[in-house]
Amino acid sequence: MRAAARRAAPTPPSARRCAPLRLTAYGTALLALLHAAPSAYWALGGTGLLPTVGGRPEVFARSGGTASVALLAALAVLKLAGCLVALALVRARSRCLPWWLLSGVALAGGLVLTLYGGVLTLVGAIALFGAFGPPTDVTALYWHVLLWDPWFLLWGALLTIAALRRFRLARWAASRDRDESV
Repeated sequence: MRAAARRAAPTPPSARRCAPLRLTAYGTALLALLHAAPSAYWALGGTGLLPTVGGRPEVFARSGGTASVALLAALAVLKLAGCLVALALVRARSRCLPWWLLSGVALAGGLVLTLYGGVLTLVGAIALFGAFGPPTDVTALYWHVLLWDPWFLLWGALLTIAALRRFRLARWAASRDRDESV
């Protein structure tokens, strides 16, 4: 009975195999954490960097009402959740979610962030060249094209890579366990 139980449990992968996953997951977590900071700061009433956002989001954040604070706090919490998902990818065994569900959520989130950041960066860059007429807030548009939107793109790309590496690592561990049980 003990030998069968030992064979059924997957063996943890080597540190060498985990290094690329750790690098991308920790990088993703850092980007998510740093992206949550301005949202939390604005939810607490800060106004620094708000002109770099521009448009309706800036006006809404400056309004300071309950809805504004709640939305900004929710955005900060959502970004922190993205940080936690990235960190959970490096755990060999998650106690809350199966690895495939966690990796699937991370992959879906990574693809959405990558698409969102990529499209907004591209459209913003095209807008800077005047393709849609003169921009109403050139400063905010530059900040979006050079910082905010590529940040989503990079965050999403790293999260996608981390999720794919987690899938690959799990597949490798499963095949190794099958080979050892034969």
